[in-house]
This record gives sequence, C-alpha cells and structure tokens, in this order.
Amino acid sequence: MPVSPTKQKIFEEAARLFQENGYLAASMRDLAQRVGLQVSSLYSHIGNKEELLQKICFDSARLYLEGMKNVEESAASPSEKLRRLISLHIQIATTDVTSVTIFSDEWRHLSEPYLQEFLAIRKDYEKRFSRILQQGIDASELVEMNTTVALFTILTSLRWLHRWYPEKRGISVKSLEAEILRFLFEGMKNPNAG
Repeated sequence: MPVSPTKQKIFEEAARLFQENGYLAASMRDLAQRVGLQVSSLYSHIGNKEELLQKICFDSARLYLEGMKNVEESAASPSEKLRRLISLHIQIATTDVTSVTIFSDEWRHLSEPYLQEFLAIRKDYEKRFSRILQQGIDASELVEMNTTVALFTILTSLRWLHRWYPEKRGISVKSLEAEILRFLFEGMKNPNAG
C-alpha cells in the first residue's frame, strides 16, 4: 500500500530526529515542528512514536533479509556469497545512514511483541550468515574457524560504518568496500614479511 508524501516525510524526519536525539529524548512536538504540522494533525497520520520506530527498524531489517535471500539463492560459491553479504552491509550502511543508525542503536526501545519479533529476525539472519560461513569451511574455501566467533567479528566490524561514513573521511564507498573485503579476507599480515 503506497504511503502518502506527508507520511513519508514524517517517517524520514522521525528517523533524523531519533538519530540526533535518541528515541527516548525525541518528542512528537519536535517531530510535528519539523514536518510543519500541529501535534494533533501529526496523530492523524500516525498512531504514536513507537509506530515510527517499528517502521524504521522493520524496513531496515527487510533490506537485510531481501539481500540475504538474493545471496542464498545465487549460484555463487560460499566465499563469494560471504563477500556479497559483507558488501550488502556496506551498501546499506552508507546509503541510508539515518535509518541504519536507528536499526542498529534504537531497536532496544521496541515494546513487545515487536521486540521479540525483531530479535527473532536478527537471530534468523545470523543463523543464515553462519550457515554460509560453514559452507565455505566445508568447501575448503575458508580456513577452519569457529563460525560464531567469525560471524560476530564480521558483523561487529561493519556496525561502525553508519557512525563514521557520513564524514566520508576522503574515501569512496567503492574504495571502502574494497578495503574492508581485503582486510576481512586477507588479514593484516604482509605475506612478504619474515
């Protein structure tokens, strides 16, 4: 079902407000002011503040799940699937910084049953990611490793991007992606070092 331009603007400004102030400190009055509405008019478009948080979190989760599904269904090798998943995280984190910030940092404020649903989605995603790592190990494309340690090392190494990338620091997304993939797949050790 299509979203009206006003409602879309509300969602976008809510994401920015939550990113700047944090979900708990963000007020509906501040949001109404940002979108040029009275607070009472704002409520004619959305139910409450948590509805905004739910939409942002679950829309971002959907991006990761759709990407995971595409990777899983591809004919690529396990190590190529792993590269594609890492690239997916980089692309999402650098394309929609505001929503990813909320997805990564503010999801804890979801109430039940949405919190459990969100956690179940995350756990399922992590399980599927681990399965690809294990497939890479089984195919001898990856070294023998603890997949849980590998999974959380990879994901943790990608979770900082939404905080750092907005400043760009003189690096393009393409260069950033190449550097992260090189680091994760080849490590830090110089093969020519003694």
